[in-house]
Amino acid sequence: MNFHQYYPVDVVNGPGTRCTLFVSGCVHQCKGCYNQSTQRLDSGVLFTQEAEDRIIADLNDERIQRRGLSLSGGDPLHPANVADILKLVKRVRSECPEKDIWVWTGYTLDELDEKQREVTEYIDVLIDGKFEQDKKDLNLEWRGSSNQIIHRFKL
Repeated sequence: MNFHQYYPVDVVNGPGTRCTLFVSGCVHQCKGCYNQSTQRLDSGVLFTQEAEDRIIADLNDERIQRRGLSLSGGDPLHPANVADILKLVKRVRSECPEKDIWVWTGYTLDELDEKQREVTEYIDVLIDGKFEQDKKDLNLEWRGSSNQIIHRFKL
């Protein structure tokens, strides 16, 4: 898996102060996507064990009270990303159980395959659905278009 950006301190992509990882790769190619640079799987840099370790360390750093981890992109649930995302969310759940995990995907909950659904067993919130330009609404919280749904699993 590749990623484009990692923000150890982010207050935009979910509630509270968070760590946010923008992964590479998206099959949806939504017209009007605000993050087109992340759509190619081979863009960005390799997500290494060091990058994963840094996320865990940042989540556990008590100098900044982070509420959780946000995973966006690209698409964290792109088939090429699922194994690494699953490993990461399992580790966060194990080593940082008090932190919440939010995931944004262009797939709808009903479209998820077995491996993608396994990721949802470890996360708190899934924002699903493609961005649809004709349903764009700047007043929506945590999503860009009205077709996207916020699924709260554990909060």
